[in-house]
Amino acid sequence: MSETKGGRGAQLKHTGLRPGWTTGACATAAATAAYTALLSGDFPDPVTITLPRGQTPAFALAVEELGDGRASAGVVKDAGDDPDVTHGALVRVSVRVLPPGSGVVFRAGPGVGTVTLPGLPLDVGEPAVNPVPRQMIRDHIARVAAAHGGSGDVEVTIGVDDGEEIARSTWNPRLGILGGLSILGTTGVVVPYSCSAWIDSIRRGVDVARAAGHTHVAGCTGSTSEKTVVAEYGLPEIALLDMGDFAGAVLKYVRRHPVDRLTICGGFAKLSKLAAGHLDLHSGRSQVDKAHLAELARRGGADEALASAIAVANTGLAALQLCQARGVPLGDLVAVAARDEALSVLRGAPVAVDVICIDRAGTVVGRSSAR
Repeated sequence: MSETKGGRGAQLKHTGLRPGWTTGACATAAATAAYTALLSGDFPDPVTITLPRGQTPAFALAVEELGDGRASAGVVKDAGDDPDVTHGALVRVSVRVLPPGSGVVFRAGPGVGTVTLPGLPLDVGEPAVNPVPRQMIRDHIARVAAAHGGSGDVEVTIGVDDGEEIARSTWNPRLGILGGLSILGTTGVVVPYSCSAWIDSIRRGVDVARAAGHTHVAGCTGSTSEKTVVAEYGLPEIALLDMGDFAGAVLKYVRRHPVDRLTICGGFAKLSKLAAGHLDLHSGRSQVDKAHLAELARRGGADEALASAIAVANTGLAALQLCQARGVPLGDLVAVAARDEALSVLRGAPVAVDVICIDRAGTVVGRSSAR
């Protein structure tokens, strides 16, 4: 059997669902078009960008404005077949020339939030434009500057029409992101989730891996965890299961169709939900249990002051950082608890399980041995 019939790409194809583009990809396209117009006088329409995994989508412009020292462009987000609250939202980006040496400076426009609490991958006071979209925009600004003789020193202001209202349907207010939405995305692609279709694709992924003779498979929550597993174990694409939020679907199917070894890899906060007994890791259906994290930390040697701070931390990442600063191995404790929860779901099936927890950058912050 050809290995191209398995893996993450095959899973998406199997669902029959159409992928879309993240707000980060839309903002990158709009910023690219605006800076191009600022330097050349013309807006590229459609504007083509390069995503982190090499795709080169083209985006039609919904807004074009060119003035003295500033240009603005807008792109309407297409989330594909995903029921994303930002589908159809207009992402606007204004680019203004700054003095040489300023670099790329990000600002929150109307409808984009500002970080007000610690525990996120951005400093307090920063616009809620996540690290990967920031890097994508910097890269494309540099390319436009090289092509048209600019310095690349610009202010990039990102807004989303009605973003503050849309953000009320997200977890942003609880996370201390105030004033609007976050500009998100690690690959630029929105992977659509129909629960039934995606769970069926997980099952087919297990079937294909087993039929190809692979005895070690990995359930990954996304592309970053996928890269981690490949780096750790050298697994081929056909052995990678894009489980997304559906940890229970992987475990229940592997229970009936065993493999010798299952690695579960994902973000620390997401896997802390599995450690607490949740099998659906979607933010709309389960939340990080910080009281459970505090109890795990106590078992790892945390005193009551640290445990109390964990219990009221803003995010799972903030709880992890508190423990890292005090030498308490919360990442490992979560990985072990998640592994044990997985084993309980497997009900004695002959499958060894190990768990790897990572941060947003893909750094391993916790792991369990296989058991």
